[in-house]
Amino acid sequence: MARSLILKVFRSQLARKMSLPGSVVAPGSRLLSSEPPGERISRYPVPDKKDLPADIVDVMEEVEEKGGFLPNVFKALSHRPAEFRAFFGYYNELMNKETGRLTKADRELIVVATSSHNNCLYCVVAHGALHRIYSKKPNLADQVVVNYKNADLGPRERAIVDFAMAVCRSDSIAEKHFEALEEVGLDREDAWDIAAIAAFFAMSNRLAHLTDMRPNNEFYNLGRIPRVKNKAKNEGEK
Repeated sequence: MARSLILKVFRSQLARKMSLPGSVVAPGSRLLSSEPPGERISRYPVPDKKDLPADIVDVMEEVEEKGGFLPNVFKALSHRPAEFRAFFGYYNELMNKETGRLTKADRELIVVATSSHNNCLYCVVAHGALHRIYSKKPNLADQVVVNYKNADLGPRERAIVDFAMAVCRSDSIAEKHFEALEEVGLDREDAWDIAAIAAFFAMSNRLAHLTDMRPNNEFYNLGRIPRVKNKAKNEGEK
């Protein structure tokens, strides 16, 4: 049951959206979680795939095959397999749910803003990349990281981030916070989603600090350069 659940988690849009522009994975190729050699991932040991439970290996290989690389968070958290399963199970419920009014870009924006407040290098870089992909706005995440109050946010985005930051800072949540969301068409269930994402990533940020988790180099350019369509590329080569 645990194996089928964890596989279901990553047969989601997350794995598809993590694909690298122009990346190609050779059919039948298997990339090891410890590759490339010498890559700095975590201050804790990263287990060899042969030492990991089969369900976790399956998840890693599926994500890597679809995305072109394996995000280091999978490698770092595999140090504790039971917590790996719990972490990604809850992550999927928060970030890939189909209910509510928050878009995937909204969810990633929350992660970027709160992770910046918490000084989390890994989450700022990785989720900044995902925000660029979902939002099609290559500059906004960078602006939010520096100072979200000066970023080019629309009224709805600003209300979402204001609420998320209030939770992140452990402010006392009052009616005025809910009213600000209602003014942009969001309700109390959406407020729960915003708060849960901020709270979950407060934990994630601190685990990243503990482990000194490092973002993959691939994340830095994701979503910054438009993908070249094959047709246009072929015409240019003629």
